[in-house]
Amino acid sequence: MQELKENNVLQPAMPASWNEDTKAHKFCPGCGHGIILKCLGEAIDELGIKGKMVFGCDIGCSLLAWDFFNVDTVQTHHGRTTPVITGMKRANPDIIGVAYMGDGGGYAIGSQHLFNAAVRGEKITIILCNNCNYGMTGGQMAPTTLPGMKTETTPYGRDVEQAGYPTKGPEMVAAVAPEGAYVARGTIANPRQLKGFIKKALQNQIDGNGISFVECLSSCPTNWRTNAKQTWEFVEKDMAQFFKVGELRTPQPKEG
Repeated sequence: MQELKENNVLQPAMPASWNEDTKAHKFCPGCGHGIILKCLGEAIDELGIKGKMVFGCDIGCSLLAWDFFNVDTVQTHHGRTTPVITGMKRANPDIIGVAYMGDGGGYAIGSQHLFNAAVRGEKITIILCNNCNYGMTGGQMAPTTLPGMKTETTPYGRDVEQAGYPTKGPEMVAAVAPEGAYVARGTIANPRQLKGFIKKALQNQIDGNGISFVECLSSCPTNWRTNAKQTWEFVEKDMAQFFKVGELRTPQPKEG
């Protein structure tokens, strides 16, 4: 959607929950964070929950979302976004708490918090950006780096004999979470579907069912050193082949 601004200049319509004063955003050209956050913003608008939102962002590239929205926001230490939002939700169950992070914050230093929040079925929404590397610190190997993928710390490609296989977060959360969980993996290559997953995750929290977790396959052409064609091929083919897109857990309808 587009709208006319002053002097009849055509401008893209932003989600009402966005903070227009901080746009254009601070992410690198070609980064997928902007697409993910637009999907989140549109879902917030459609559900009418802007006034109830608390948005928490992690250290890493995700910290650049600290002023992205016109909602209450908190920036946490690396890997600690999940417990901070958990504490806020427990202190005030009426809020809609969203923990936003990268694959490093969620699957490395923050993995214990993600795992245990899933085991407890915390009634929060976690959105994780998976771009297969540590983006902000220069493109080192991350928990999600694909087998054979070259990074700053794997110049000859990730060796699974030495470093193991990539972490599959949604599969882990789906395996340990109790009833009421919503778990999905989307991709910036399909924003309409991704927004649908995020909207369902937020609705699951609104309904008070259980933990909601959405992993988002994303791009990092700066550290991948890829052009536009190569970037989309990697997201749509290489990543999606290893990290299967779709819903892994949906809450069962409540009886009565």
